[in-house]
Amino acid sequence: MNDIKIIAERDRSSVLHPFTQLKEYASGKIGDPTIVTGGKGIRIEDAQGRGYIDAFAGLYCVNIGYGRTEVAEAIARQAHKLAYYHTYAAHTSEELAILADRLVQMAPGKPSKVFFGLSGSDANETQAKLVWYYNNLRGQPKKKKIISRERGYHGCSVISGSMTGMSFYHDHMDLPTPGILHTGAPHHYWGADPGETEESFSRRRAAELEELIVREGPETIGAFIAEPVLGTGGITPPPVGYWQAIQAVLRRYDVLLIADEVICGFGRTGADFGSQLYGIEPDLVTVAKGLTSGYVPLSGAIVGERVYSVMEEAADRVGAFSHGYTYSGHPIAAAAANAVLDIVEKERLSERAKIVGAYFQKQLKDRFAQLEIVGEVRGVGLLGAVEFVADRQTKRRFNPELKVGARISKAARGRGLIARAMPHGDILGFAPPLVVSESEIDEIVDLAYGATKQVMDELTRQSSS
Repeated sequence: MNDIKIIAERDRSSVLHPFTQLKEYASGKIGDPTIVTGGKGIRIEDAQGRGYIDAFAGLYCVNIGYGRTEVAEAIARQAHKLAYYHTYAAHTSEELAILADRLVQMAPGKPSKVFFGLSGSDANETQAKLVWYYNNLRGQPKKKKIISRERGYHGCSVISGSMTGMSFYHDHMDLPTPGILHTGAPHHYWGADPGETEESFSRRRAAELEELIVREGPETIGAFIAEPVLGTGGITPPPVGYWQAIQAVLRRYDVLLIADEVICGFGRTGADFGSQLYGIEPDLVTVAKGLTSGYVPLSGAIVGERVYSVMEEAADRVGAFSHGYTYSGHPIAAAAANAVLDIVEKERLSERAKIVGAYFQKQLKDRFAQLEIVGEVRGVGLLGAVEFVADRQTKRRFNPELKVGARISKAARGRGLIARAMPHGDILGFAPPLVVSESEIDEIVDLAYGATKQVMDELTRQSSS
């Protein structure tokens, strides 16, 4: 028995893996785990020596690519100097103070302060508490409900999981909790009425949001949370006019806007933040993933002036801000984030994502748009998706039992490409590291196209047998 087999057996017997069919994994039906041993640039390698192009940057997060020694060195320097201290009662570290100031200077809206956590999920838990806290402090104790969107993704914890608008995150978990509401997804392809333009569809989605607010009572609605671009819900950019129409409704009813920039932040859309690309003016901003490129866990809840000024004004009356985690503002994570942001700025990765992203979007459309099983090719910057349908003319979906999206993703993996089968449809999603080159884009698209044609051939044989 070799070392790889020992590691695989130890993993199978002891690790509870997220989003894994537990019985199939425990029994060995789905095979051994992929033991990832290294990575460089946009590629990773497993313990068997197989290499893969990671066209999903881990989970949308490894923006600067794998193997950046600058970040490893920053982590090591900080670990030697000060591996840990807490941030309670006004304690800080040099790296943390620098990072917080940096984020306040670059974030969208009118940022004032940053509260640090470890994941996008816990940052959105913090955002919910801030909404409740803010409205209690200003004498609006009923204004607590938070509206999210169907197919929005905001995390997996209790409140963030409730805000996530996908049912399989809720099933058997007693979610969503009371006080979390959902409105329609901003996906024109599936949501529009026949002949409805993107602008008209956007106005209708805004009208539906307003109807929900009025029906529930504006005095009960505290916030609206949304990703600038839907991520896990299908990698879907907003339709024309959407954010302008939505923000007008929120302002009309004094509803806070939480921009979940966990995926979009730090360059992925071709702008520093998705909010800047779409003219969004948030009151609260959630960041994670690209903040450290996934090298260490770190998240931030960026608090705008509108909310923070109320918190500070009430401090003499209510006392200390009673929220925090043992690892809030961890000095090693802060050092890693500063090193990552140095790379993002020095290599102008936001601009790179805009330029290379335009090439990526064109290549996806050129290769996939005319395939008979492709309903829509969409994306922005270095986010992209291809959605497959059984009939392009009628938009008839494939029978879910065929698992077309998952089969194409598996076929791509067999060719050495990691592209993600997205939920709520037969969708192949892409989010490569921002350091990807045009020649690597060609390689990604070629491999994905080959995998798609392979599955198309399989479907043809199935239908004829």
